[in-house]
This record gives sequence, structure tokens and C-alpha cells, in this order.
Amino acid sequence: MSRPVRNLALATLAFALCFSAWGLIAPLASKFQDDLGLTSTETFLLTAIPVVLGSLARIPVGLLTDHVGGRRMFALLLLASAVPATLFGFASSYWALLGVGFLLGLAGSSFAVGVPFVAGWFSRERQGFAVGIYGMGNVGTAVAAFTAPAVVNAWGRPALGLLAGAVLAAAGVLFWALATDPPRMPRTRYAAVLGSGWRLYRLAVFYFVTFGGFVAVALLLPKLLRDWFDLSLVDAGLRAAGFTLVATVARPAGGWLADRFGAYPILVLAFAGIAVDAAVLATASATPRIVPITIASLTLAAFLGGGNGAVFKLVPAEFPNDTGAAAGIVGAAGGLGGFFPPLVMGVVKDVTGTYTLGFVGLLLATAACLGLAVWLLRTAPADMIRGRPHEGAHA
Repeated sequence: MSRPVRNLALATLAFALCFSAWGLIAPLASKFQDDLGLTSTETFLLTAIPVVLGSLARIPVGLLTDHVGGRRMFALLLLASAVPATLFGFASSYWALLGVGFLLGLAGSSFAVGVPFVAGWFSRERQGFAVGIYGMGNVGTAVAAFTAPAVVNAWGRPALGLLAGAVLAAAGVLFWALATDPPRMPRTRYAAVLGSGWRLYRLAVFYFVTFGGFVAVALLLPKLLRDWFDLSLVDAGLRAAGFTLVATVARPAGGWLADRFGAYPILVLAFAGIAVDAAVLATASATPRIVPITIASLTLAAFLGGGNGAVFKLVPAEFPNDTGAAAGIVGAAGGLGGFFPPLVMGVVKDVTGTYTLGFVGLLLATAACLGLAVWLLRTAPADMIRGRPHEGAHA
């Protein structure tokens, strides 16, 4: 195995384990609601709280990666995440769970470590594909969805915490021992990229909806399915894991399609599909039936994942010399996009008794992005429609 491929594999595994830790709470949210007598708003806040630190920490973690290197930073991040993962097994009160959940967010900042680490091992022509493979580590959310309830049912939550902590710690040691920093670690010039204006902001908006939508729905689904169909924790977790698996596979597919047909056409298609699925879910949520909900959820996963891949086709095209910094900022926007929808859903459920207005909100946000994507498709330079760097790209 070549060194670039070995380090890509190690980084993808580390990212998947970090995302598993990031998603530990959501599959058990209904159990916490029943055990602690929580409102829907309190329950969804608990599921969303890891997203806060995971999003905001991406920029400082990216800056630290510049100074200490991806190998050291990823190993330290895995070892540090093992602490709150272990404590999660023993937190008993709502406030203790919120505190542990916030600290679990540290694992969610791992995206900002892996992007420059992986990109440094590949030529510019192959960086988009390599980062797309690395991004498939978000399958860790599915791993948490179908393993956490099963472990808790079989051995209890302390066993889940001890197991998660041990796996993360072992992965940290493994990454330290086997990974190697790339010959040329790209510098993440955040200040320069932040000053680039509209070229950055439109990507952040697109990722806020596509990746934020993926994170939000992945967090919401276990509890939604329990509320709608009275499923067991394990059954709801397995079905939610299916959503994540589809989105994970669709992400590199979206990047590949963007390579062939251009990023903006794929984004137009993705946002149109998301809007249709949001409308279906808004209509069906008042009187849910398993078949239309399943079809809408799985196709929504495909469109969200495809949109993720198309956005990250544009990142290296717009910022060929600052891909790591742009990825960190756009990724932070996407993470924040996963924080607000669960809170809105909780308030909507407590006030109205259904989740309908929450999906209407997704429909409206997606419609705005669809309009923007159509406008860019009609006005962007031909080379940017194809997703290639152009003369105005940030240097």
C-alpha cells in the first residue's frame, strides 16, 4: 500500500470514529426523554449540543494543525475525545449529559484536521477525490445509530461509554504510530480566505443546507421514528443508520457527477430534490405512514449527500491554494446548519404537536438555495460551472 493511500485510509478511519463519538447521544434521545421527563425542545437540544463545539472548533483546530501537524493533531483529538465518550456512560442528570455532549463536540472538529492532512498527500488534480473519500468517514454517524442502542440494551450505558472511550484511545495510539505527515502540509490561511467575500459565502450557504441538513436529519430521525411509529431504540437506530449510509455513498457520487457535468447543475438537481422531499415530509408528518416517510427520507439522504459532494468539488476550484482554510470555514458553516434545525423541531413539536412546520422551514431554505444555484448556473463562467479553477480563483 502506498503512503498516500495508507494515510488516507488511516485518516478516514479516524474521522469515522470521531463522527461515531459525535453522534452517540442522538440514538438514545428518546430514552433520555422518557427517563428524565424532558420536553421535545430539551431533548433536541441534547442531541444538537455536540454540533456547537464541533462546528466552532474547526477553525482553531485547523490553525493548530498548521503548527503541530495532522498526525499529532488527529492522535491528540482522538485521545481527548475518549474522555467525554467515557464520561457519557456515567452521566445521569440532564445537565451532566449536556456538559458531556458539548465536550463530545470536540470530535466533530476532526474534519478540519483531515482535509489539509489528506490534501497534502495528493496532487491538486486528485485532491478533490481524496477529500471526498475522506468525507465518507461521516458514516460514523450510522455506526453510532445502530450500535449504541444495541450495546445499551445488552450491557448498559456504562459499557457503551467504556467501549467508545477505549476504541477512541486505541485509535489515537494507532494513528500516532502508523500515520505520517505529508511532505508539504498546506497552510490554512483563514484570514485571507475570510476576506474573499461572496465566493466563500455562497459555498458556506450551500453547505449550511446540504451538510447541515444531513447532520440535522441524522440526529432527528431516531426520535422522529420513535414518535411516529413507536419503534424500539434498536429498530429506530437501524433505520436512521440507513439514512446515513445512503448519504455517505451519495457524497462521492455527487462529486463524481460534478466532475462530469459540473457542480452547479448537480446542485440545482440536489436542491430541487431536497425541496420535493421536504414538501412530502411536511405533508406526511401530521399523519405519518411508514412507506412514504421511508422513501422521502432515503431520497432526501441521496440529494443531501450528492449536494455535499458537489459543494466540495467547488471548494478547491474557488480556492486552489487555500483549500484547507476554505474547507474549514465552509465545514464550520455546515456544522452550524446541523445545530439549529433540531431546536426548531423541538419548539415546533412542543407548540403545535407535529413536526410539520419544521419541514416547511427546510423547504423554504432549500428553495432559496435552489434559486441561487439556478442563477449561478446561468451566470457563472464556463470553467467554474465545470468546477475548474479560473483566473479569479483565490491565490
